[in-house]
Amino acid sequence: DLARLGLLETHYRVAIGELTRSVLLAGGGIIYGGRLDPDGYTTFMLRELQRYARRDRPLLACLAWDVHRAMSPTELADFRRELGLFGRLVCLDPDGRPLPDHVLGDRTEASDVDSVPGDDRARALAGLRRYMADHQVGRVFLGGRREGFEGSMPGVLEELLITLERGQPTYLAGGFGGVTYDVARLLGVHDGQWPIGAEAITDPRYAAGLDALRALVDSDRYTGLNNGLTDEENRWLTTSHRPGEIASLVSRGLQRVLAERWPRRP
Repeated sequence: DLARLGLLETHYRVAIGELTRSVLLAGGGIIYGGRLDPDGYTTFMLRELQRYARRDRPLLACLAWDVHRAMSPTELADFRRELGLFGRLVCLDPDGRPLPDHVLGDRTEASDVDSVPGDDRARALAGLRRYMADHQVGRVFLGGRREGFEGSMPGVLEELLITLERGQPTYLAGGFGGVTYDVARLLGVHDGQWPIGAEAITDPRYAAGLDALRALVDSDRYTGLNNGLTDEENRWLTTSHRPGEIASLVSRGLQRVLAERWPRRP
């Protein structure tokens, strides 16, 4: 929905940068699962780490099985060196389990990722998302494509289901539209009276994913967003596309969550 909202991907990147900086300055860490493209978001986050000179390895970069298979051992080694003291790289098997370095070292070249069946890719992506949930305190959601995605449903939606099922803090920054906006409306975080309107759903996988979300919300497994924000603050978060506001609200919520879990001793 960026074009419809009069926004560019640059605005999206600025928001990610603000979120990254706010977490780093508060002493926290970032976990991200994506590709290692030179202009991708993983590389973008690494640049932010280098700017702020955090050398306690606060970035955990995770690669799904089909993603790292498409990279040569040299490419993986080069990125590990670039990460250095700024982060760790974890390569996962098809079920989301970390692969030991010696297994990766046995490869001599990249594999043809186009030869991987779609079901295997979906399995690998689901494994990646479960692994990340095992290592995250909370998760921030922005945007999310409604079509043209890989996996059994949009990635943002699958990550959301896993996060909500575990009762982890969930932050819906819906101001960039996309799946995050649709989810915020479905959960009743805001009334949906916002001038973008989601396109009609054409991919049955997306419709099935939203049905799974409705089923979760109607079950006793759903305990809410658990993100430390008030209803008004959550409504604000779901409509803002201002990077500073988004980062401020997420930081505020996380501080409250952590203060409740680990209160300071008098």
